[in-house]
Amino acid sequence: MTDSSRPDVDKRRAEALEYHAHPQPGKIATAITKPTETARDLALAYSPGVAEPVRAIAADPDAAWQYTARGNLVAVISDGSAILGLGDLGPLASKPVMEGKGVLFKRFADIDVVDLELEAENPTAFIDTVRRLEPSFGGINLEDISAPRCFEIESALKKAMDIPVFHDDQHGTAIIIAAGLTNALRLQGKRLEEARLVLVGAGAAGTATLNLLLDMGLKRNNLLVVDRVGVLHEGLEDLPEHHRRFAAKTEARTLADALDGADAFVGLSAPNLMSEEMLASMADKPVVFALANPDPEILPEVAHTVRDDLIMATGRSDYPNQVNNVLAFPFIFRGALDCRARSITPNMKIACVEALAALAREEVPASVLAAYELDEMAFGPEYILPKPFDPRLIERLPLAVARAAESDGVARMTYRPHPMPEADRS
Repeated sequence: MTDSSRPDVDKRRAEALEYHAHPQPGKIATAITKPTETARDLALAYSPGVAEPVRAIAADPDAAWQYTARGNLVAVISDGSAILGLGDLGPLASKPVMEGKGVLFKRFADIDVVDLELEAENPTAFIDTVRRLEPSFGGINLEDISAPRCFEIESALKKAMDIPVFHDDQHGTAIIIAAGLTNALRLQGKRLEEARLVLVGAGAAGTATLNLLLDMGLKRNNLLVVDRVGVLHEGLEDLPEHHRRFAAKTEARTLADALDGADAFVGLSAPNLMSEEMLASMADKPVVFALANPDPEILPEVAHTVRDDLIMATGRSDYPNQVNNVLAFPFIFRGALDCRARSITPNMKIACVEALAALAREEVPASVLAAYELDEMAFGPEYILPKPFDPRLIERLPLAVARAAESDGVARMTYRPHPMPEADRS
């Protein structure tokens, strides 16, 4: 970092700390949803009136959805073992991120959140703690948990719990990548079923992305995965399970080998891994998703000097085509809650992908242009994903997710759209 950039960095840090500290610490609080102005109100809210819903729920547990906030309440839970790009800083340090997740749930889907930061000495302790929380919540959002423990934790909780369990770092990222990739390949005149794809970084997000793309039609023999050991191939021994399943029969050993002639690249790894020579070796009309954050595997300004026929996405908001999880997780949970889904299935994720991709191909509303201070925005190389403030997301995605839940038999009831606050429809 140069000296000239240091004042800007210090200013951003001070602004962030000021934002989180004032006018009161933190970003979320509890709201009361019923009148509490009179003695009668309090008698209904607590004793003796509260005994009536207690009796109703004891007689019929499903009555909890009618008489409590459970149906609109999600727990955002972390052990702090993989906080953003900062690493294992522990559960307490993860609390600002979990509060932030709560802000996004509320702002974009009107879902209430309790953030829980767990001191869990091992995955078993984490699993046992979360499993016992099921009566309190309508869904569980796991966050910032390191691989491979995140796979064990999510798998065990999905089997043990009768409410949706969703690790957003895995599946939210995968959904956005899949939607963007669908549209980018479409613009390039290619199809997922025929594309040669290289993915670098087979951690939580990378593994979930590969599984989702394979569910959507990507051919395993068109896939090469690169991690710290190089290309994952059948000759490697002692690979962890989440790597072994992607080991290919190939002579390629390096990223450069893998990218030669590839149609698409998905990077979830580290800065500057893709050289200009590697990019130049890719097939005509390549797709490059360089998602290492904040510094991508190759900078867009460099990539576009090498290839004038590519479509590119990053994880950053200051470049076109940001891969941003907020496009998925609030709406996945909104749809799941509004049909009281027992779980989130692969088809529900694919439905979200398809709805997202289709929305980006439609005309952009004036309200979105105004929010981003733009005169024009249309489906093309620099617009392959909707913007987070697009009001159609809350209309389209939860419905698509709920319909898939109903088809898969995991919905407890027919979808009823949640009445969004008027301010969030603008």
